[in-house]
Amino acid sequence: MSQWGKFEAFVEELMETEQIPGVAVALSENGKIIYKKGFGKSDVETNEPVTAETIFGIASVTKSFTALAIMKLVEEGKLQLDDAVTVYLPNFRLSGYDNIEDIKIHHLLSHTSGIATMKRMEQLNGFEEHLCYINEIERTCLGKPGEYICYNNDMFLLLGAIIEKVTGENYQDFIHKLLLDPLKMNRTTYSLRELHNFENVTMPYILEDGKVVACEWPTLGNYAVGGGIRSTVTDLLQYGNVFVGALEKELIGQSYLSKMAEPVHRISGNSFYGYGLQTTPHYSGVTVVEHGGGQPGVSSNFGFIPERGIVAAVLTNRSDVSANAIWLAAINTALDLPIVQKRSTEQYYDINPKQLQRMVGTYRSGEGTEVDISLEHQTITATVSGKTYELRASDERTLVLLPIEKPIRFFFDGENDAWAIFLGLRMLVRSTSLASVR
Repeated sequence: MSQWGKFEAFVEELMETEQIPGVAVALSENGKIIYKKGFGKSDVETNEPVTAETIFGIASVTKSFTALAIMKLVEEGKLQLDDAVTVYLPNFRLSGYDNIEDIKIHHLLSHTSGIATMKRMEQLNGFEEHLCYINEIERTCLGKPGEYICYNNDMFLLLGAIIEKVTGENYQDFIHKLLLDPLKMNRTTYSLRELHNFENVTMPYILEDGKVVACEWPTLGNYAVGGGIRSTVTDLLQYGNVFVGALEKELIGQSYLSKMAEPVHRISGNSFYGYGLQTTPHYSGVTVVEHGGGQPGVSSNFGFIPERGIVAAVLTNRSDVSANAIWLAAINTALDLPIVQKRSTEQYYDINPKQLQRMVGTYRSGEGTEVDISLEHQTITATVSGKTYELRASDERTLVLLPIEKPIRFFFDGENDAWAIFLGLRMLVRSTSLASVR
């Protein structure tokens, strides 16, 4: 079996295991497509097949588009990364927060504002309305800007407001003019109304009571700044060519693009977050740059290998599935590496029960995610979104979900008790340490 044949077998097995209706995959090298394929169905009722031209949601892959637009404005001298957010959004205030000028554009781009994840308000469609919401809502301050990383879509979308303030243009119109139109990404849109005018558009699916069921496309409102693009894997290859220098005409200087992938804050193992991109600097001699996304009916992953000019995109039509695993398997295949090779491997650590006890508790995010850490008969488990995983330790501050090998990092206070965890790019704050002790 060929390497791509092994990859296809890997995808098909994962699709069956995770109940994924449809997947699209495409890769290019130095601007030339080297692989593209659709797997499964875009609509399970009509049996419409997925192709490389099927439109899916890309969710948070959108963040790199917004970050790139900010970098273009930096290149043009219209703003600076160290500018305070209040320079452009003077109405930006956080009740009870004294040093609002300390939050810079840099912190919005890298999710390091120090403000924890907030409750989503997708019914908000105006940036001024959203500013009022952010200013008034009860929120959790994790620490000083730059001290912690915590995915915060409400803070990130302020970049759209800054783009509008600086350019005098509508945010989505600016992205079209800067990227979508010049790159001829003709099957890419933010608009749900426009989406319904396209052919070969996937139906989005979620898992409900163990069954795959169709769902509505999320409307998103202002969150479109960080997650509103719908596209195809082949259109995303065109976009990726911006980063690997495979375009005839440069849209933005490479130094500004490289800045997006520079490590700002470690997120796990060998991987770091930058500006709308995640970087693993030392991966079998190359740099892996990527970003994933998830929404109702969407799991996605996109990225590139700058040294090789390789761009890869994976889009699926179901929430909470391993698009990132498919993406890395595709990258591994293109690099002639073992298909199952990981970004990093968590070591094994022999942790004692006393160390485990301080981690027990329930942790919550503003978006409503809840993680319950329980210890019973010296076995520690985590219940995440209703699913329970056994845990093992990789160091005195990190437990790993089994069998998926996903780390949970714990943060401890002065009394050596855990006050927060880091999981899925989010900080979840401990709400109780008693409910889960048995």
